[in-house]
Amino acid sequence: MGPKVLLLYIPNFIYLFSKRCLCHVEPRNLTGVLHFLLLGFSGDPDLQPILFGLFLSMYLVTVLGNLLIILAVSSDSHLHTPMYFFLSLLSLADIGFSSSTIPKMLVNIQTHTKSISYAECLTQAYFLNTFAGMDNFLLAMMAYDRFVAICHPLNYTVIMNPLFCVLLVLLSWLLMFWVSLMDILLVKRLTFSTSAEIAHFFCGMAQLFQVATSGTLFTNIVLYVGTTVLGVFPMTGILFSYFQIVSSLLKMSSSVGKYKAFSTCGSHLCVVALFYGTGLGVYLSSAVTISSQRTMIASVMYTVVTPMLNPFIYSLRNKDMKGALGRLLSRAASGP
Repeated sequence: MGPKVLLLYIPNFIYLFSKRCLCHVEPRNLTGVLHFLLLGFSGDPDLQPILFGLFLSMYLVTVLGNLLIILAVSSDSHLHTPMYFFLSLLSLADIGFSSSTIPKMLVNIQTHTKSISYAECLTQAYFLNTFAGMDNFLLAMMAYDRFVAICHPLNYTVIMNPLFCVLLVLLSWLLMFWVSLMDILLVKRLTFSTSAEIAHFFCGMAQLFQVATSGTLFTNIVLYVGTTVLGVFPMTGILFSYFQIVSSLLKMSSSVGKYKAFSTCGSHLCVVALFYGTGLGVYLSSAVTISSQRTMIASVMYTVVTPMLNPFIYSLRNKDMKGALGRLLSRAASGP
């Protein structure tokens, strides 16, 4: 339990440290721009209450659902295994992922403003990048956990020991912390016009590139190479793990054993398909269309809908998780 509690404080440390670094950097290479304009989905006043209610509801469901997953895993001794340890951290990353974008959008809708300061924009891009990278790494760790459990069951407890799991997560946090910070420092090389309008509902690396007026070539190459490596490496790990799992299952003679072994991967496969499917949708929509509205809708699926659905996927398809959530809610209903 000690390492799990320690890891819950890592995002807070990263947030405070990086916010201090980003907010104390003077935008010396800007041409008078101290803020950007997030154009959002629509400027129609009649649609603003609807958008506010919709995104507020999805955000509350995301936070509540993922918090329930974290509480269920931490409070139930039956779930103190590597698989659910990674799941609880995935829920934590999903909360951070959604919190990087939705609260600012809700504030802008409520205050009828589209402005976001330069420091806030960089901070938002930083955390969006960090939590997206952590989702990638945690999904890869969960795939590796299933690979060891199915292909090397006798050595599972030796390989997936608590220290190894903590080191995997800690290294991933530190890697994404420094990579995202370096990305932001590279973005600071860009220059912007005095009327920088971002045709989106959040600040991201791609959005900043689109409104930059100069200095984009070298920064573009470095950032896209880094993003490709950080995306391809976890995805390769997931594909390798499931290739080994399928190969191992084909060698089993019992169909019941095959089903039981592969059923433990069902929820993870659904989350992987949803995460990478929506991420690919964002990439393709931005590459093949010039419509900012279609790109934003695809981004909503990636940044809002996916973190919201993950708790439902794991709670509805997993008997152990359903049991833990039931016990947690029963204790909450019965009181102290």
